[in-house]
Amino acid sequence: MQLQQDLSAKEIVKKADDNMRGKTSQADITIKIIRPTWSREMNMKAWTKGDDYSMILVTSPAKEKGTVFLKRIKEVWNWIPSIERNIKLPPSMMSQSWMGTDFTNDDLVKEASSVSDYDHKLLRNETVFNKDCYKIEMIPKPSAAIVWEKVIVWIDSEDFLQLKAEFYDEDGELVNIMNSSEVKEIGGRKITSKIEMFPVDKEGNSTVIIYNDITFDKPINDNFFVTRNMKQLK
Repeated sequence: MQLQQDLSAKEIVKKADDNMRGKTSQADITIKIIRPTWSREMNMKAWTKGDDYSMILVTSPAKEKGTVFLKRIKEVWNWIPSIERNIKLPPSMMSQSWMGTDFTNDDLVKEASSVSDYDHKLLRNETVFNKDCYKIEMIPKPSAAIVWEKVIVWIDSEDFLQLKAEFYDEDGELVNIMNSSEVKEIGGRKITSKIEMFPVDKEGNSTVIIYNDITFDKPINDNFFVTRNMKQLK
């Protein structure tokens, strides 16, 4: 039974991953960083193709405009317009904050795959936000450069959307809680259009990602996801 259980947990995670990604996606996104005494907002465009390719272009504010992140297979690059340099990010940087947010570089750029870089175990069914969910434990594989000891996710059993995730460090302490809400039909499919990350030990801190618009499955050539394209994005 164990094999079947692991398989089904992995399939559930893959369905949730595919729902938010499609074969390709092009999205218009707003990120809000909320702190006890201030808040700021960034806008960006994001392109993905399967598990292997993603590109993020910051379009505002002016100070960060033109900053680009590229994931190509297992390489991650960052174009910084102010110094006109392209920097390759080492795996150790994946756990660092993405542009001052409560998300890591890996959360946004997705160097790690929630399907292939983890072992999955179905724990039980639980109700989250009034929805019946699969509660799944995800343990990083030893080969994966992932900072978490484990991640617990709750995936809605009807629409296969991830509604909640908890991130635990190597001491087994809960570090971050991520809630996904505002299920909308955008781009012809149901997605969670609002994602909030809360660091547990920093009261009043959070980061919100809002999908304003998203287009799925429109063909994107692999050649779009190359370093020389990063400085030309508009």
